[in-house]
Amino acid sequence: MALHASQRLMLSDLSRMSAASQAERTVLEEEFKWLLKEEVHAVLKQLQDILKEASRRFSMPATGIESQVKQENFILGSSTMDHVKGVLTLQGEALTQADINIKMAKSNQVLHFTFRDDKQWKLQQIQDARNHVNQALQLLTSRDEAYHFKTGAQVNKLMDAVMLQLTRARSRLTTPASMTLPELASSGLMKMFTPPVPGDVMVNFYINLSKLCLTVYQLHALQPNTGKNYKPAGSSVLHNPGAVFELNSTRFEVSHVQKVECVVPWLNDTLVFFSISLQLCQQLKDKISVFSSYWNYRPF
Repeated sequence: MALHASQRLMLSDLSRMSAASQAERTVLEEEFKWLLKEEVHAVLKQLQDILKEASRRFSMPATGIESQVKQENFILGSSTMDHVKGVLTLQGEALTQADINIKMAKSNQVLHFTFRDDKQWKLQQIQDARNHVNQALQLLTSRDEAYHFKTGAQVNKLMDAVMLQLTRARSRLTTPASMTLPELASSGLMKMFTPPVPGDVMVNFYINLSKLCLTVYQLHALQPNTGKNYKPAGSSVLHNPGAVFELNSTRFEVSHVQKVECVVPWLNDTLVFFSISLQLCQQLKDKISVFSSYWNYRPF
């Protein structure tokens, strides 16, 4: 059966469109192969360099002594109060010395405490953040330049795993652990000082973003009152005056709270490195998704 001229023209147009579509597909496939072979590894190398620098910040060597982590002194202060002053010595993830003066609200007496010579306090937040960075680095180094990514899904899986570690690392520095007041009172930190911290004072150290913070709680014992119910304070990073808790059958109320802090510059550096690395991971995932939209039937 003979085709009309209009039908022949339509078939010709379809043939040209099909050829153009096939040519476009071929170009895209070549670009995607290049992405998997070249650009992915370039991004992985960039990520490794950034995270190695971040990891190095956690253990900066002392001047002239590569095997020893640098010690840094920080002065604690507040623009609104002078009831608490101090100097902290930070060596990597450990507070190796603390020299603290606390002015008691009731008596105006100034108490002076230092860490015992045989004690140092590990800052778990810094330790955990460093471990997550090192886990991210292990993931990246497991896919060296000789590794051939066959699909975008493989790249996305790696990026998701790296981003998870980086998000956890950042979260450890931005989200201090919540504690109840009895947990704080019975923590090992309270046994670090000489002379011993009196029973009506509690202290806590933690990291918040790029700041090293010290919180001091002044307490007073409540008179026994069996006919009065009370609601113990829950878990929190920072407890407010008026919070009540029970310890060794005695009820205490927080009468005063003082918080002082200092900026640790290298912690700020690491947070910047985390943000840059997460952005690079997301950009690579976005490029993969652009190609995958052309091949929805393939597992990119």
